[in-house]
Amino acid sequence: MENKKDILWRVYLIYFVMCLFGIAIVSRIFIIQFKEGDKWRAQAQSFSTKFFDIQAVRGNIYDANGSLLATSLPYFETGMDVNTEALTDEVFYDNVDSLSIKLSQLFKDRSQKEYKKILTKGRKDRDRWVVLRRDVSYSDLQVMKKFPLLRRGKNRGGFVYLQTNVRERPFQFLAARTIGKLNENGTGKSYGLEVAFDSTLQGKSGHRLMQKIAGNVWRPINDDNEVDPEDGDDIVSTIDINVQDVAENSLMNCLKKHGADHGCLVLMEIKTGEVKAIANLKRNNKDTSLYLENLNYAVGVATVPGSTFKLPSLVAAMEDFNLDLKEMIDIGDGTCIYSDAKVSDSHHPEKSKISVQEVFEQSSNVGVTKIITRYYSKTPQKYIDRLYKMGLNSPLNVSIPGEASPYIKDTKDKSWSQISLPWISYGYESRITPLQILNFYSAVVNNGVMMRPVFVKEIRNRGRVVKTFQPEIINPSICSKSTVDKARKMMEGVVLNGTGRGIKGSCYQVAGKTGTAQLGIVNGKQTYQASFVGYFPADNPKYSCIVVISAPSGDAYYGAAVAGPVFKDVADKVYSTSLEIHKEINSITSKTNLNSPSIKTGCQTDLNNIFSALNVKQTSSDSKAEWVFATNRDSLEVSLQTKDIEGTLKKGIVPNMVGMTCKDVLYLLENNKGLRVKVTGSGAITKQSIEEGTTFKKGDEIVLELGQQESLQSPINGQQLKKVESFVHEKQNKKSVMKKGNG
Repeated sequence: MENKKDILWRVYLIYFVMCLFGIAIVSRIFIIQFKEGDKWRAQAQSFSTKFFDIQAVRGNIYDANGSLLATSLPYFETGMDVNTEALTDEVFYDNVDSLSIKLSQLFKDRSQKEYKKILTKGRKDRDRWVVLRRDVSYSDLQVMKKFPLLRRGKNRGGFVYLQTNVRERPFQFLAARTIGKLNENGTGKSYGLEVAFDSTLQGKSGHRLMQKIAGNVWRPINDDNEVDPEDGDDIVSTIDINVQDVAENSLMNCLKKHGADHGCLVLMEIKTGEVKAIANLKRNNKDTSLYLENLNYAVGVATVPGSTFKLPSLVAAMEDFNLDLKEMIDIGDGTCIYSDAKVSDSHHPEKSKISVQEVFEQSSNVGVTKIITRYYSKTPQKYIDRLYKMGLNSPLNVSIPGEASPYIKDTKDKSWSQISLPWISYGYESRITPLQILNFYSAVVNNGVMMRPVFVKEIRNRGRVVKTFQPEIINPSICSKSTVDKARKMMEGVVLNGTGRGIKGSCYQVAGKTGTAQLGIVNGKQTYQASFVGYFPADNPKYSCIVVISAPSGDAYYGAAVAGPVFKDVADKVYSTSLEIHKEINSITSKTNLNSPSIKTGCQTDLNNIFSALNVKQTSSDSKAEWVFATNRDSLEVSLQTKDIEGTLKKGIVPNMVGMTCKDVLYLLENNKGLRVKVTGSGAITKQSIEEGTTFKKGDEIVLELGQQESLQSPINGQQLKKVESFVHEKQNKKSVMKKGNG
């Protein structure tokens, strides 16, 4: 009995505990359902829906003339919810074949059977997302919207597409390093204008609510965005793509011709600092015949400047000691020794003593080192301070990231030695970028005003200018006017008489400096760097340009022979297309009594029409005469005299046809009288084979020679001459042909 009670007690206890547990569960359900229901429903919704950023369309990059350098093109990932509620089996299977055919014909990546298999499998597997095609262009998307099922839209047909923007450069590799690239996926590096103006170009992202469906796939819930993105602003660069094309092609040809490792070129507008072209090419390691833009050498790599640094050295001496160009320098046999280190010229001098002007023209290493050591050997820091004062030790802080800092050691540097002063003077023991060297030369030519190189002119929003970048002065005076005049004379002498003689322009003058620097021993062979930096036109400087060719493998490695032709190619292109730097050849004045085109003998009606259009007075000896010739009675009017051509022909006599047009004569002789006419030359008739007054018969041949008729003094002025051209063009373009020529 006691055992039975003990068992019942335990059963009741367990039952009671289970009831309590049940009550607790029901209570918790009640609390979750009614008291905390909104909270948990929102949290559940957050696991299946999420806001995604919508990428704004990135702004465009244009060249100085409006050509597109970089733009964002829309591409779309397209898919289909093959089990959307509104898509019945009847509708789906009635249209899946035609849809598959259309997709196969458009993309040509799968057969009609493969597309149908993908769609029907998704339908059977109850998939809510079947990818149709990724990276679909906008034009193809518009075609897809007309396909069976897809034209029903998202809700009724299940068609869904997501936009992504892909950055494209229409001109491919042209100015690629300058235009740049934005690292958006964590691979590679970001560089160029894309990085420098990223905040301007990127715009503001929008937001779209998306829902997670089967297969961990997210698709938009609504057709419209919750927050629309704001497109980025456009930037207008200073690059001229036409000049850029010439620059890169010429640089490419030079590198291939000389088997060089790499090279760069920069073209700059002197007074504004605007960079019009910048090219950087490096030989591909896998394919040595291919050169690519993979590093901005002009901006990002500082190297030994070589002989192009001789200008800063001599400018320093001119500023500190008023160095005269006529001062004579003893260069001996073209060699000298500094603390057991030898300096030598590349060619044996014709004379042992030459002027400072000749030192620069012949690029004498010995001459420059002797000038600098003569004036600065006791105070070498004064020379360094002058270089620093001219800004050669400071970066230019250009808008493009990655600019290399120049390096010019001073006397406190641990590596300073007894040979540092002469070595720096002709371009060694220092590092400087090609852009920094070019900017110094530009400053000297710009009357000592140093500008900051700029790569962007404007920022625009939907075509409206929102910001303009004005030219910026770095240093208002790096040297005096007298030094500028001396420096320009030296640089002009290099091209006229010195190492740059082969760079002379055909119709404009060039000035500058050649440079050849030793880079070191590679594979047992000395490597060089050839360069030329200069400006044009020399008499009215407008543009400056530097060309640097690194490690040419052939026998030619001097600046004039290697870099000079590239400079000339670019200069020729710029000069030929820049009308503002051309000298006027002639001008048309509006004065009377100018030599006008001769007035041909012809139909009086036509001549009257011409003179009436030009407001030129004329008189006629017989207003009813059909054929007349013009004479000039005075400077105010033209006199027309009768020429009885048809009357003479009726008598069987050849008239005087000198001064007439070929068209009129053919009409008179062939159509009316049956003469066979042979014509040579062009212009008005100057000679006829059958003389005036000679009788003829039908079928006779007459040879007419055409040429330029002598000009007559007439009252047709310069403005009226333009009317003549337009009047003649109008007559020639008319479809109807007048009965008797055009006079």
